[in-house]
Amino acid sequence: MTAQPPPGLQQSHVAATRWHESGFAATGAAAFDALWGELAPVGRHARTGGYRRFAWTAADAALREWFVGAAQRRGLDVTSDRAGNLWAWWGDPDADGPGLVVGSHLDSVPDGGAFDGPLGVVSALAALDVLRAAGRRPRRPLGVAVFSDEEGARFGVACAGSRIITGALPPDRARSLTDADGTTMAEAMAAGGHDPHQVGPDAETLRRIGTFVELHVEQGKGLVDAEHGEGAAVGVASAIWPHGRWRLDLRGRADHAGTTRLADRDDPMLALAAAVATARSAAERHEALATIGKLRVEPNGVNAIPSAVTAWLDARGPAERGVRSVVAAVGAAAGADPLEESFTPATDFDVVLRDRLAVLLGEVLFGDAGRPAPVLPTGAGHDAGILSAAGVPTAMLFVRNPTGVSHSPHEHAETDDCHRGVAALARVVEELG
Repeated sequence: MTAQPPPGLQQSHVAATRWHESGFAATGAAAFDALWGELAPVGRHARTGGYRRFAWTAADAALREWFVGAAQRRGLDVTSDRAGNLWAWWGDPDADGPGLVVGSHLDSVPDGGAFDGPLGVVSALAALDVLRAAGRRPRRPLGVAVFSDEEGARFGVACAGSRIITGALPPDRARSLTDADGTTMAEAMAAGGHDPHQVGPDAETLRRIGTFVELHVEQGKGLVDAEHGEGAAVGVASAIWPHGRWRLDLRGRADHAGTTRLADRDDPMLALAAAVATARSAAERHEALATIGKLRVEPNGVNAIPSAVTAWLDARGPAERGVRSVVAAVGAAAGADPLEESFTPATDFDVVLRDRLAVLLGEVLFGDAGRPAPVLPTGAGHDAGILSAAGVPTAMLFVRNPTGVSHSPHEHAETDDCHRGVAALARVVEELG
């Protein structure tokens, strides 16, 4: 996919040379390294090396405190919305808005990697430092966002913070979501200092967002593959595949593993096995992806036949019809009706904005506006997709991931590529802000 240069593209003094060869790039790199070092220890598990940064926990509170401190050191005004998402503003979005917002999230999946989410937040703060060093002041309010519970690792619904404020997740359902210990989101929010009675759509917050740009580590190898990457450290998202989560409740009868004849057993693990196998085969047939990666087994004893198994299916693909077909096949194989916990249709990002940024990043990456940055789709869901579906002009930038591994302690991005990501984001903010 090739973007064409739009008319009137600004060529500033800051962008006159490749960013990664300029003095401004050194400012961004130093700011990134300092912020990254501050954030790195928070929520890291000593044994696995992965991160356990779950919503409305002590780790989450530490992350929020870190962000507020980093924003205030930069003279930004920090606010919280009805879902507990954080917004740090340079300028007054109510008096001079709507503004340009950049950012991402800080929470993680269980034993997740360091880059998924935090890379976008740290890069956003570092990009602001670059602009200040260059003597640039945005023409409209500039915000840095930290969305709550993007991964849905604790309460099961991904992008909960952005879904709540856009109305995609009803407030009563959000408050009633429970974690593995039976704690509701409302209870967790209250313990974290956020009033759960405020939870709901937030038109005031959405009015402040004129444009949203989310930088994120790529969760795949599109930028590495010759077809898309073309040697670029940073790319632009074209679309997010349709994706969702479904729950399978499989019932059986508890019994003794050592005395119950096979013919007399009612073992829900057999239905689970069929579901897992079918998820793989159906995904292959429909050119989709499907995963059963989370289970709850009762009573969960080595020598006890389970009485119940709850399994969660994640399915996604380039076409919604294929995704739905996979879910139906898995349900039929398991003999259960999959309960949809969340679903996001295909999201196509703003084409004009996408192509504009691809050309702009060609300047940054290659020193050539005639050689646009690569444009590629993703199967991973993001808050940017939720905002885009709500009508906010939205774009995403991806930083190269050399192995493609994500949601794992082995997730990685090279430091130089992260610095190029800061440079790219700073140039985007300069152009759009």
